[in-house]
Amino acid sequence: MLDARTIDIVKSTVPLLESANTALTEHFYQRMFRDNPELKDVFNLSHQKTGRQPAALFAAVLAYAKNIDNPAVLSAAVERIAHKHTGFAIQPEQYAIVGHHLLETIKELAPDAATPEVIDAWAQAYGALADIFIGREEQIYQDNETRAGGWRGTRAFVVKEKRVESEHITSFLLAPADGGAVVDFQPGQYLNLHLDSDRLEHKEYRQYSLCQAPNGEHYRIAVKREQGGVASNFMHDHVQQGDTLQVLPPAGDFFMEVAPDTPVVLISGGVGLTPMRAMLDQLLSQNHPAPVHWLHACENGAQHAFKADIQARRQAHANLETHTWYRAPLESDRPAEDFDATGMMDLSKLREAISQPGAHYYFCGPVPFMAMVKDTLSGWGIADEQLHYEVFGPHQSL
Repeated sequence: MLDARTIDIVKSTVPLLESANTALTEHFYQRMFRDNPELKDVFNLSHQKTGRQPAALFAAVLAYAKNIDNPAVLSAAVERIAHKHTGFAIQPEQYAIVGHHLLETIKELAPDAATPEVIDAWAQAYGALADIFIGREEQIYQDNETRAGGWRGTRAFVVKEKRVESEHITSFLLAPADGGAVVDFQPGQYLNLHLDSDRLEHKEYRQYSLCQAPNGEHYRIAVKREQGGVASNFMHDHVQQGDTLQVLPPAGDFFMEVAPDTPVVLISGGVGLTPMRAMLDQLLSQNHPAPVHWLHACENGAQHAFKADIQARRQAHANLETHTWYRAPLESDRPAEDFDATGMMDLSKLREAISQPGAHYYFCGPVPFMAMVKDTLSGWGIADEQLHYEVFGPHQSL
């Protein structure tokens, strides 16, 4: 428990943090990778280059400073980050390294303001936050280890199938090399891969959405080839059927959890359909009695993953309704069979069908797309607790 004096000092540094903005976290990562280059095998360096990770860390640091007297408001963020950390196999001793570089960054960027009193207050505040994360992450590690089919750390999985789902998305069916069972997950969660190859400059940790319901035997993930994406291009170009990958247990705080009488609306853009695919699989396998809507938007038929599968499921399940938008259809695309509308997704035309009382909405895709979905649904008066979304990579608020 932090004392009142420490809390006051940390809150007094908020203007200083705001003036520094992401220069603070950019400097932090630069000095940490300089002095602890082994952490380049842990962090996603692509997100460093784009600036997404420094921006996400700055937002987290600022939020903690502003709410240090009421940390309960940060519980959702703590849960999300803790799950991410378990996917990188973060260990308690690594928190000391991060804490050291954070305090040294404050000293170097604000030498006049970084008095011994300020540094001591931030050291205590960081220590308290680190203890929260270490405790929660250990709970997740233990839960994964003790559940049926579970494990801790990495486990060898064999690629049983590699299947092209669209022009940019390929799925991989993974089964444990030891022939044992695999722990169940919540539809919407992701699988964690630890990629180690001579073809990669650094070891890479990546999270890929699970795209079919749990079955206790194997997992299927879907990977989009990203332009310049180190891991995604490695998966597409070099990982083949029969290869072995090192896998960490499923994780993630974004998942579907609904009662049988709850209408469900699954909304996706582009590769955002991958976690929705697992949710749909679960709903249909359990014969979910309430209405289910599948709404998807993508560029065209060549980029429409799982197209035939969704069409077959729509025909087989009377309570499933689907609607697809192609922004720029190809000549070979067939309206009414492949897609229903041209252009960007427009939810207004489906308002009567999808704004049912008590419905829950799950959505994933590019951030501007999800912001549109959230703004539209909120504008209809749908409560925040009925809206659930996932941002791939470092979190961004909508």
